[in-house]
Amino acid sequence: MKRLNKILLPIVCCLFFTCFLSAGEQVKTGKRDWRIAIQSYTFHLFPLTEALDKTRELGVKYIEVYPGHKLGGKWGEKVFDFNLDTRTQKELKELAASKGIQIIATGVYVAEKPEDWEKMFRFAKGMGMEFITCEPALDDWDLVEKLVKQYGIKISVHNHPKPSDYWTPDNLLKAIGGRSKMIGSCADVGHWRREGLNQLDCLKKLEGRIISLHFKDIAPKQAGEAEQHDVIWGTGILDVKGMLQELKRQHFKGVFSIEYEYNWENSVPDIKECIRYFNELTE
Repeated sequence: MKRLNKILLPIVCCLFFTCFLSAGEQVKTGKRDWRIAIQSYTFHLFPLTEALDKTRELGVKYIEVYPGHKLGGKWGEKVFDFNLDTRTQKELKELAASKGIQIIATGVYVAEKPEDWEKMFRFAKGMGMEFITCEPALDDWDLVEKLVKQYGIKISVHNHPKPSDYWTPDNLLKAIGGRSKMIGSCADVGHWRREGLNQLDCLKKLEGRIISLHFKDIAPKQAGEAEQHDVIWGTGILDVKGMLQELKRQHFKGVFSIEYEYNWENSVPDIKECIRYFNELTE
């Protein structure tokens, strides 16, 4: 009996610990290689210190911080960018980690001049980021690819609406087609649809080159409204289930950044519903 107890006790403890961890997680992606992050612009009305608290409240473990986000807290008006000193970088990482969050990326970054790219890659490396979400100038691609290989950090190219060089997948593929597979798309599915493109067709065109997404659902086009605003996933026109099925077919492995651009002052309840729907579909 004593021998049996010695065998069973570690197994029972392990099972209990596993169940305990699972019970504490609000975000369960169902797909091991799919991770949900918050794009911090979602909370741009609040300093980054508060955005981290809201991310923790949502049970999300990753955040993509937009350049220029005010830090708040003891840093006051200081903003998140490559000018941060190494001490502040270290303290920010520690603050995020204390809340169970990793700063996984920054973006959307647009370089003012080519020499700034090295500063951005050095900053991303120091912060332990996996990728930089950005829209490089077409003339900068040789430099950017060189830095990708040098620093081992991916480039995820975002598609802002026209006149962005990358508003269509065709434009992006023309720019990066022969380059490193560490360079790919940050697929903003809402921007595609707002520009009259079919988001499913766009995802199909980019098969094998999608690194991350600014994932969302949007309202139908309404007369008199400037833009189709974000809505809770599954209640809009973007066929969230269809997009997830397509990404599953592609064996996508990457990050879904939630960039929820609506109900700015109190978007946490809406985002909770988005995550609930995502979990429902992926589980």
